[in-house]
This record gives sequence, C-alpha cells and structure tokens, in this order.
Amino acid sequence: MAAGGAPVRPAFIRPLGMLGAALVAVLWPVGALFALLASLEDMAEWLLSSKVRARARARALDEEERKKAITAHALDQLFDGDWTATAGQFLLRWYGHSSHPKRLLVLTPDRIVLAAPPKRVSVRQAERMVVVAELPASEARVEDPLLGVHRSDRLRIVFADGSWLTVITDEERSEIHKHLMRRLRTVS
Repeated sequence: MAAGGAPVRPAFIRPLGMLGAALVAVLWPVGALFALLASLEDMAEWLLSSKVRARARARALDEEERKKAITAHALDQLFDGDWTATAGQFLLRWYGHSSHPKRLLVLTPDRIVLAAPPKRVSVRQAERMVVVAELPASEARVEDPLLGVHRSDRLRIVFADGSWLTVITDEERSEIHKHLMRRLRTVS
C-alpha cells in the first residue's frame, strides 16, 4: 500500500526503454572488447617497433640539447640587456614604430632591412609593411649561432659595438637560415 491507501502497482518500462536497455547491455561489452583489442594492438606495435622508439628517443634528446644550446648562446633572451648599447637603442626605436608583433627581416648584399606594419593596425593592414630601419653591413650582421649544430628558429643581429638582438623566425629553416648556410659553404 502506498501513502494514502492507494494500491502499489509494479513499475512499467516502456517498450523502447526495454529495447534500449537490451541493446546497451549487449553492445557495451562489445565496445569495451574492441577498445581493449585496439589498445593491445597499439601496445604490441610499440613493443615491436624498436626503430620508432629509438627515433623518438633521439628526437627527444636532440630537442633537449637544442634547448640547452639556445640557453647557452643566450638565444632565449631578446637582447644583451644593455639599453644604452646599439641593440637596446635600436630595439626601442624599432618597437616605437609599431606595437604589432609581426616584423619582416630582409638581407641584401650590403644591408639589413627591417620592416613593420603601420603604427595603428586594423584588419588586413598587418600585411602592409613599411621600412622602419636599414642597417649597413658595416654596422650590423645577421648570424645563426646554432648553424650546422641544431635546427633553430632563432637568429641574432650583431651590431658593431658587440651588442646583439635575437630574432625569432616563423619557421625553423627560414630563407635567411638557408642563405646563411649557403654563405657558410662558399666561405669554407
């Protein structure tokens, strides 16, 4: 008897609810079995592929060594830290032209050309670059301290007074990296 004296009747499960419960009861173990088989296959593949594991270990070790080399050459720092040196003053002028992070670095035989978007950037104006600085080869040079040792997305602009500025490129082997590699081969 229920509260108030009404008769208690058995719970009624609708036919679609019963069908769903039956399907879940049958398909759930099948899905779990397929997931288990897939993970076992992945594990067997991993255990059997020593070459893949060796390559992955070598890549991880190379990446660790690359990070250490970047730190050792101070390429993780923006510049040498001396705001009164040429690099510091150049950095202040360069970012005074535009606060937009996108910059363009072009090497010519006798100078380094740097361009930036306009001071105020709106939609699609980031692609419109204006020359903000031209450095003669006698005042500055571009180098890749990790050239031939590690792949890197970092370059260094070294000024005549010894101060320097780190530039991070969009890709690890940019056209400038390739140019520096070719120039190194012709000098050697």
